[in-house]
Amino acid sequence: MSDRLYPQRPLIGASVAVFREGKVLLAARVNTEHAPIYSLPGGLVEIGETLEEAALREVMEEVGVAARILGFAGHVEVIDRDPDGKVRRHFVVNAFAAEWVEGEPVTGPEAPHIQWVDPHAIGGIAVTKGLGAVLKRAAAVLTTNTM
Repeated sequence: MSDRLYPQRPLIGASVAVFREGKVLLAARVNTEHAPIYSLPGGLVEIGETLEEAALREVMEEVGVAARILGFAGHVEVIDRDPDGKVRRHFVVNAFAAEWVEGEPVTGPEAPHIQWVDPHAIGGIAVTKGLGAVLKRAAAVLTTNTM
């Protein structure tokens, strides 16, 4: 059994909404290869790592992009229960707004699908639950920090 399945406590994650020329970078996970579900690049926080450090490391590892954090964009709780009601997965993902610094995004094992999208008009692609609200808050952080 994976340490992510039936955890003893919630797992802490960090993700980042990287903006470049008015668009945000989205990545789809490997387990959604035939029907990509897009989200922000991110992953679990490692011991001794801050949330911001984890977010920046994850975006570099997953898609090869360097970014600069502008602010916090909120969190999303993912709680999945099995048919018996037992918690199968529990993640608390902390999202940040950031601006692109360098690197062209590349696909890889953790992100086989990537694309830059308009954060205000995502229609037409499947996204993770709560992503729209996080992108709205991230866009507000971006606007506040670039005025």
